[in-house]
Amino acid sequence: MQKNLNFEDIEEAKALFGPHNDHLKAIEKKLEVKIHTKGGRAIIEGDELDVELASRLLRELQKLLESGYPIYVNDIDFALRILSGDRSVNLKDIFLDTVYISSQKKVITPKSVVQKEYIDAIRRYDMVVGIGPAGTGKTYLAMAMALASLMKKEVARIVLTRPAVEAGEKLGFLPGDLYEKINPYLRPLYDALQDMLDFDQSSKLMERGIIEVAPLAFMRGRTLNDSFVILDEAQNTKPEQMKMFLTRMGFGSKVAITGDITQVDLPEEKTSGLIQIQHILKKIKGIKFVYFSEKDVIRHPLVQDIIKAYEETERNGRSMEG
Repeated sequence: MQKNLNFEDIEEAKALFGPHNDHLKAIEKKLEVKIHTKGGRAIIEGDELDVELASRLLRELQKLLESGYPIYVNDIDFALRILSGDRSVNLKDIFLDTVYISSQKKVITPKSVVQKEYIDAIRRYDMVVGIGPAGTGKTYLAMAMALASLMKKEVARIVLTRPAVEAGEKLGFLPGDLYEKINPYLRPLYDALQDMLDFDQSSKLMERGIIEVAPLAFMRGRTLNDSFVILDEAQNTKPEQMKMFLTRMGFGSKVAITGDITQVDLPEEKTSGLIQIQHILKKIKGIKFVYFSEKDVIRHPLVQDIIKAYEETERNGRSMEG
C-alpha cells in the first residue's frame, strides 16, 4: 500500500521529518514501512496497517508542532507506543500536559496514556498508589507533581521516604553513623530531585527542612500536615509499616505511594504492605490505584522487552533458574 501526505508549510515539514529525516528513519525502524520525501510531501509504502499508523503518527506530530511543541527523536518511540495501543488517542492531550517545576528547568510531560492518567489522578485525589515496573516514571512524575505543588504554595513541604530493607542486623556491619548507613537506600530519591532542581536550590530547600528525605522508620509518631509525601519502593514495606505510614497523613496533604510488586525484597515469609493494600483500600473512594505496564517504560527500548520476557516466564510457571 502507498499513501501520500502533503504538508504545505515546508519549514514545518522539515521540523516534522527531523534533521536529515531522522524522525522518518525512526518510524521506518519501528514499522515495516519505507518513507520517501519530496519537498513537503511524504510517500509512505508498506503493509496497510503500518502505513495507516505511520500516517496517523505524522498527522498527530504535525498538530504538536503547530501547538509549539518541539519534536525530538525520542518522542517518535513514545508516540508510536501510545498510538499502537489506541489509534484514537489525541497526542496533544498527553504531550501538552506539562508539569512546571521552576523557571530555570525544563517542564515534565507524560509520555504514555497511563502516565497522563497518573498525573491527572494526583491532581484529583489526595492519595494515589502507582504500581508497575521500574522505569515507568512512577516516582519521577510524583516528585515533579510534588515540586510543582510546592512552587505554587499548595503545600508547605515535601517528604520523600522509602524503606531501608536491610535496616536490621546487616546494616550494623556497614561503616559510618546511621545517616551514612541509610543514605545509599535514599540515593535514588536524591538523584531524581537533583534532576529537576539545581544543586544549590535543592540543597537550600533541604537545609531549611522544606524538602525532607528520610527512611520510612523515621515517619513513626509524626503527623504530616500541609505536605506532599512520597513513599517509594513501597513493595518492601511490611504490613505494619504500611499501616503506620498511611496513618501519618494530615490535613492539607497529598500522598503518592509507588512500587513494583514483582520486585519484593522482603524475606519470603513476610507479606508486602503494597500488595496487601490493594485489597484493603480498593473500596475507599478517595484513593486511586494506577497500574503501569512494560508499555510505559521510559528507558532503553530493550528494557520493555526484558520486562515482558520475565513476565511471560512467570506466567508460564517456568523456573527462573533454568
